[in-house]
Amino acid sequence: MTTDDRGSVTALVVGLVMTFIACAGLAVDGGRLISAKVRVSDRAENAARLGAQAVTDLRLGVPVVEERRAIQIASDFLRSHGVSGRVEANRIEVCVAIRERVGMSLLGLVGVEAKAVEGRRCARPIME
Repeated sequence: MTTDDRGSVTALVVGLVMTFIACAGLAVDGGRLISAKVRVSDRAENAARLGAQAVTDLRLGVPVVEERRAIQIASDFLRSHGVSGRVEANRIEVCVAIRERVGMSLLGLVGVEAKAVEGRRCARPIME
């Protein structure tokens, strides 16, 4: 080994380790982001469905969402799951949006900060 080659293996190993950490971080933290997206979307959808059950005028054949009651029901569902979100309702539908921050475990080692995931779902009562 000549003096010009000294340290080249160390640089190669450091480069390979950093590449491995980045790939593992993409797999681990990417999976956590996808899981969080599914979780917030599921909770938003279930809250919206519950809220959309607060209807009036069923006998007339045209269900109308009772806005204040729908917002209360959806908000209670979110609160019971330890989640906060934005609930909106009108006479036609109930919409729920939830936002959650997901910390990066491995990608945090290379400077990637926490990412926000959001799920927004709406539900409408239907007559069949």
